[in-house]
Amino acid sequence: MTTAEEDEVEASRAPLIEHLIELRARLIKALVAFVLMFFICFAGARYIYNALVWPYVIAVGSPEKAHLVYTHGLEFLFTQIQVAAFGAGFLAFPVIAIQIYKFVAPGLYKNERKAFVPYLFATPILFAIGAAVVYFIAMPLLMRFSVGMQQLATANSPSIEFLPKVSEYLSLIMTLIFAFGICFQLPVVLTLLARAGLIDSDFLKSKRRYAIVVVFILAAVLTPPDVISQFALAVPTLLLYEASIFSVRWVEKQRAEAEAARAAAG
Repeated sequence: MTTAEEDEVEASRAPLIEHLIELRARLIKALVAFVLMFFICFAGARYIYNALVWPYVIAVGSPEKAHLVYTHGLEFLFTQIQVAAFGAGFLAFPVIAIQIYKFVAPGLYKNERKAFVPYLFATPILFAIGAAVVYFIAMPLLMRFSVGMQQLATANSPSIEFLPKVSEYLSLIMTLIFAFGICFQLPVVLTLLARAGLIDSDFLKSKRRYAIVVVFILAAVLTPPDVISQFALAVPTLLLYEASIFSVRWVEKQRAEAEAARAAAG
């Protein structure tokens, strides 16, 4: 650790009250960004909801066949408020993440800040990929399965029609998006643990069989009780686990090169 880096961190130290004042300022900026995005999203909540309903539309074949219902007067209004909050969280996340980074960064050494920045970008990208898997793969498969269970009326049996409620449909897709988004952070979490020296690639390879069991348990807990969404979450997560092994191995290679360079310089 160089003296210049230590001096830089030392210069960034401040009394507790100053840290609290700065934290308040960062939280206010993040909250303002969320509130602004909330009102923007609420103004277009119908359009956002219509976009979220697309997997159901594809499952039934056309918008004319995609019937959703609400069963009390304010249900759709509350659903639009949820949609606005959901969209605001996505749109305001870059501002929130930047505020968190600016609050934490002064306490980090220069090399630590450089190591932290890639993860700041990787986190929303991986979350967006998880959301895309839900939107384009998991949700259409689940909707097709649900629509396929309908029963036509016959002489001996009544018709059974699939009519999702607007609130329940939104709750389902939001649950899946958050579940997939969180599980898709696996490479970030494992790589950070490797940087901290808590795990290595050999450890991950030796625990692969246990990881498979844990992933399927988490998929069962985080998703609705159906096999389709559980497998749709578990399979990509296991692939990300394998990708994490390569990422951790890359971190180990970088650390070994840095140690060799320090040894040569010393």
